[in-house]
Amino acid sequence: MSSEIDTTKTNDSLTAPTLTEEEYRGYLEALLAGQRSVCQITVDDVLKNKHSLLHLYEQVFRRSLYEVGELWERGRISVSDEHLATAITESLLTRVHPVLFDAPHIDRSAIVSCIANEFHQVGGKMVADTFELKGWNCYFLGANTPLSELVDMIEKKQPDVVALSVTVYSGMTTLIQTIEALRGQFENLEIWVGGQAFNWGGENLLANHPGVILHRTLEELESSLTNWKPHK
Repeated sequence: MSSEIDTTKTNDSLTAPTLTEEEYRGYLEALLAGQRSVCQITVDDVLKNKHSLLHLYEQVFRRSLYEVGELWERGRISVSDEHLATAITESLLTRVHPVLFDAPHIDRSAIVSCIANEFHQVGGKMVADTFELKGWNCYFLGANTPLSELVDMIEKKQPDVVALSVTVYSGMTTLIQTIEALRGQFENLEIWVGGQAFNWGGENLLANHPGVILHRTLEELESSLTNWKPHK
C-alpha cells in the first residue's frame, strides 16, 4: 500500500453535523434500559445521515459509558447494568466497521493495547478504530495484555506508534511500569497513552517520561494523526 494516499479524504466523515442533546439523552435512556435495538436505530441514523463518526465515538459511545460508570460508582445502577451497557456498546461498534475498513489506508501502523490487569477494553477499541479511520493499520490487543505479549507483538510488527489504554486509576502504577519497560527495550518507540483514568489525575506521572504523549479525547487523537510525521 502506498504511503502517498491522501488520508485527509477520510476527514469528511469526521466533521459532519452531530446529534442533538435530546437525541443523545434518548440513546442513554435506552442504553440504561438495555434496549439494544433502540440504541442501534440511533447509531444507524448517524451513519445513514453521514454524521460525524468521531462524534459518534466521542459524544455518544464514550460519553454514555462515562455516565454509566459514574452512575455505578454512586450506586445508582448495578454491576450487571454497567456490564450490559458495555456489552451493547461493544456490539454497536461493529455497525461502523463497514465504513471503518473501507477507508483508504497508508503505510503506517499502530498497536493499541490495554495494560496488564486492565479489563475495560471499549475505550481501547475506539482508539484502534480511530487509527483505522485515519488510514493506519492498527493491531488491537484487547484487555489485560501481559507486558511480555505486548513486547513480542512490537518486535513482530515494528509499529510507528504504540497506544496504551488505562481506565481505572489504580492501573497508573502498571502503566508507568509498562512505559519504562518499553522505553528500555525500544528507545525510539513513540508511545501514546489515554483513558478514563486520567480524569482523576496521573498526568504528572508522565513528566519523567519524555516522548510519551497523553491524548485525553478522541478529538485530540484524531488531530495528532492528521498532523503526524515520522521521526527522522
